[in-house]
Amino acid sequence: MTEKAKRDTPEQEDFRRYCREWLATNVPKPPNFKPLKSGAEVATEEHLAYYLAWQRSAYNAGLVGCDYPTEYGGGGRTRCQLVANQEMLLAKTPIFPGVIGLGMAAPTIYFHAAEELKRRLLPKLLSGEELWCQGFSEPGAGSDLASVQTFAERKGDKWLINGHKIWTSTAQFATWMILLARTDRSDKYNGLTYFVVPIKSELGKSVTVRPLIKITGETGFNEELFDGLEIDDALRLDDVGKGWQVAMTTLAHERGAGSLTTPMSGGQGSEEKRDTSIAGFPLLKLAQQCTRNNKPADQDPVINDKVMQMLVRQVGIKQHRRLRGVSGLAEYQRFALQDKLLSTEYVQDAAAVALEIEGPSGTLSNFDKHAPDNGKWPLAYLSSFGSTIAAGTSEIQRNILGERVLDLAKSK
Repeated sequence: MTEKAKRDTPEQEDFRRYCREWLATNVPKPPNFKPLKSGAEVATEEHLAYYLAWQRSAYNAGLVGCDYPTEYGGGGRTRCQLVANQEMLLAKTPIFPGVIGLGMAAPTIYFHAAEELKRRLLPKLLSGEELWCQGFSEPGAGSDLASVQTFAERKGDKWLINGHKIWTSTAQFATWMILLARTDRSDKYNGLTYFVVPIKSELGKSVTVRPLIKITGETGFNEELFDGLEIDDALRLDDVGKGWQVAMTTLAHERGAGSLTTPMSGGQGSEEKRDTSIAGFPLLKLAQQCTRNNKPADQDPVINDKVMQMLVRQVGIKQHRRLRGVSGLAEYQRFALQDKLLSTEYVQDAAAVALEIEGPSGTLSNFDKHAPDNGKWPLAYLSSFGSTIAAGTSEIQRNILGERVLDLAKSK
């Protein structure tokens, strides 16, 4: 019995046994394409069909939405989603395509939406019948989220929305978007209101979705133009002017504070994922395979020093995550903020060390058959900058930790 299983409540123990038995015969075969590591990477209809089928299967079996009340389509359990997550990781299951809906939209709707709206939206969100995207960033408002200018104008019991959102994952497939909009131009923070808005039904009418190509050549990001989108006031979350507070719920879960209750899978691509996120030992192996000055790179004292520094950081992150796993909810949220900062910067630094080990070969892409390690390190390095920006830049994370954890003076 694992340490995690020893800490289970009777309900969790029974549920863990059920999950393990169900997963033993129901994990789908790997897809014909390269397995994705995140729902945000879903870019083709083939991706979507494969991963949606898995999410629906897991939901029907009770492994998704375990802790949400039954009236909202959940399982009505207590702290059992974490158990399902652990067992899915062990079983190396596929990822869920509805990651934004499951991880960000669902908790925000649950805590802030009217009762009727929760009953309407959450069951189809959890099952994957309806996919969601996040409409926060704009061309002129990224880390300074309170500066968004997409405007919602009230017309009786309707709202007219005009504006521009950007860097939106999976918007091309989404049915709904969680949207932060300005409703008062005279007040930066209290002039924001939070909505859920239809996307798919408005394509070609009042909503335009355009794909964006990343520096890696991959797709998945989009931009959206709103031209007089009309929605009911019933699609507003919380009060007018409370959008900033609602957005903080979304961001807290995006940064990892909701990991206890957010369905997580993705073990199917976990080997490569571990190589790039906790990269110490793969770096050591890479140094043994590459040469510098006609000698194995692991004989270079500078390289060895850098690899050892990454190994030390690796152990530190693992210990940090172990503490997070046994902490209470309040401490868990604090640890999650720290983990986002530590792990994303670690990924970036590890990839940079890998490129240094590879030398000139580190310029070869993953499409080049001569690229070391199938070209994954240049790809990891380029992708890493998105991770240190998404959900708030590293600078934003440090400000939050300084102000809310260390009680330092607010930055100006």
